Amino acid sequence: MTSKMVKVAAVQAAPVSFDLEKSLEKVANLTAEAAQSGADLVVFPEGFLSAYPWRYTFDATVGAREPRGRKWYAKYYNSAIHVSSPEFDILLGIAAKNKVFLSVGIIEKDGGTLYCTAVLIGRDGQLLSTHRKLIPTAAERLVWGRGAGDGLKVVDTEIGKVGGLICWENYMPAARLTLYQQRIEIYIAPTADDLPSWVASMQHIAKEGRCFVISCNQFAKVSDFPVDYPPFTPEHHDRQPDGSPWIPDAILNRGGSCIVGPLGTFVEGAEPVWDKEQIVYAELNLDDLIEARMDFDAVGSFSRPDIFSLTVNTKGAVNFTLQE
Repeated sequence: MTSKMVKVAAVQAAPVSFDLEKSLEKVANLTAEAAQSGADLVVFPEGFLSAYPWRYTFDATVGAREPRGRKWYAKYYNSAIHVSSPEFDILLGIAAKNKVFLSVGIIEKDGGTLYCTAVLIGRDGQLLSTHRKLIPTAAERLVWGRGAGDGLKVVDTEIGKVGGLICWENYMPAARLTLYQQRIEIYIAPTADDLPSWVASMQHIAKEGRCFVISCNQFAKVSDFPVDYPPFTPEHHDRQPDGSPWIPDAILNRGGSCIVGPLGTFVEGAEPVWDKEQIVYAELNLDDLIEARMDFDAVGSFSRPDIFSLTVNTKGAVNFTLQE
C-alpha cells in the first residue's frame, strides 16, 4: 500500500496589526507562496486577523476603565472580522484561488463581543469549521468572550482528520481528549506562546494523541503595530524586560513554530524556528500514524472505557432574547 503524503506549511509572521485590509493582503501573499511550494494545508497563527494586542489591556483595571482604552478597543473591534462579511469572503477566496486547506486565527466579532477564533477553510473556499477559544488566558478575558462546545470539532478531509485548539486551551486535558476521541490526525495549535516549555507541550500532545501537531506562532515586533499604539509610546510606563524603552525593532514574540510527528519528535526540516519570519514546511506521511499506534492508542487499547468516560456538551452558546 502506497503511503499518503501531505505537505503542510506553518506561517510564522505577524499581521499589520489593527489593519484588516493590509493583514488580508499579507494572508493572500503568504498563502500563495506556500501553495507555490506545494503545500496542501497552510496554517496561520493565533489572532492573525488582525492583531494579538500585545501588552495592552485597553486601560482597564479592576473597578475602572479609561476613555483612551475604549477608543482603542473600538479600533480593535473595527479591525476584527465577521464570518458573514465581504472581508471573510476574501479569506474564503484566498483558499479557493490557491486550492489549499487554510487555517487562520482570527479575532471574530459577533454582536458586541470579540472572540479568539480559529477557522478551517476547504480547497473549494467553503468554511469547514470555526472554533472559539473556550477560555481566554489571563488578561485576554478582558477583551475576548468564551467559546462553546460546538467548536470542538474534527473535520474529515481528503488530507486527513483535521482539528485543533488555540494556545493555552491546549493545556485543558478534557479538550484534548475530545479531539483524540474524534481520531484527530492533523492537530493545529495556533498560539502566542514563545516559551521553550510550549514546544515541549507540542511534543507531548503529538505523542499522547498519536497525531501530527502543527504549532504556529507569530514573529512580531513593535513595528508591526501602529506608531501611536499606547504600550509602545514614549510616555507609557511599559518597558522592555531589560527596563529600556520600546524601539521599533524590539521583538514581542520570538516564534518557535514547528511541526511534530506522532512519536513526539520533530518532522524532518520542521524544528522550531526562532527570531525571524519564515514559513515552516513539512511532509507528513500518514502511515506514521498507524505505526505510532502499535504500542499506544489513547482512545483505543489504552482508553479503558470500563473505568473512564468523558461527557462533552457540544451545544453552541446560549443567546438571550427578550420574551414579550
